[in-house]
Amino acid sequence: MYEVVRRDEIVPNIHLMVIKAPAIADKAKPGQFIIVMPDETGERVPFTISDWDTGKGTISIFFLEVGLSTAKMARIESGGKLYSVAGPLGMPTHIDKLGTVVLGGGCYGIGAIFPLARAMKEAGNRVISIIEARSAYLLYMEDSLKEFSDQLMVSTADGSRGMKGRVHEVLSRLIDSGEKIDRSYFIGCTFMMMNCSIVTRPHNIKTLVALNPIMVDGTGMCGCCRVTVKGNTKFACVDGPEFDGHEVDWQELFARRSLYLKEEAMAYQTYR
Repeated sequence: MYEVVRRDEIVPNIHLMVIKAPAIADKAKPGQFIIVMPDETGERVPFTISDWDTGKGTISIFFLEVGLSTAKMARIESGGKLYSVAGPLGMPTHIDKLGTVVLGGGCYGIGAIFPLARAMKEAGNRVISIIEARSAYLLYMEDSLKEFSDQLMVSTADGSRGMKGRVHEVLSRLIDSGEKIDRSYFIGCTFMMMNCSIVTRPHNIKTLVALNPIMVDGTGMCGCCRVTVKGNTKFACVDGPEFDGHEVDWQELFARRSLYLKEEAMAYQTYR
């Protein structure tokens, strides 16, 4: 069992969870993830590690309440327990001095890009962070990202804060302004990551995306998280989660992620 040190709904439907897991905190690196089972009969669900504190032995994740397992997690109070937490899993992000690095995040991805911003800034890069939300009241982590970003660009779909639009639209304007981008990373919903990859492709900007397919064991044995990248089958859990966004078969990924939507919705709606 793993202690939940803190669980807060920081904006509507987005939760911060801080978990006591000293062994994971000691080894965690930017870009890696954990797999959580909220209870003994629960699903195994992957979450990007958004921060860690080796002194306190804690790790932090952000999640949306979208299904049965995250509904269970959203009902755990500070001081409660998680049945299982496995990690750190996946290949860490390659951190180097690259030049100008653009990071884009939406929803849970806003928190997920934080360790990348910190690591890339500490490596000597110029960091531009772009975050999106439907409206201003759904934004979070702005001050934390500003600390490690040379420029923080905010966008909202309704125009209530920052630029009106989404990450890919802000990214397009940034490129059109003449900004030279040496590397870009995007974490968030599949549609956002695909759109950002479409924007960067004509400009030959190296683009990495953190894929979030259905996952079970997280060690490459089950094959549930397979994705097609440059015509080859890859496992997101061990070969990723980061892949070149210009090489991902996005239509296949959308299809695989929607396989169990009906069952997931039914389980969530009947949960008490």
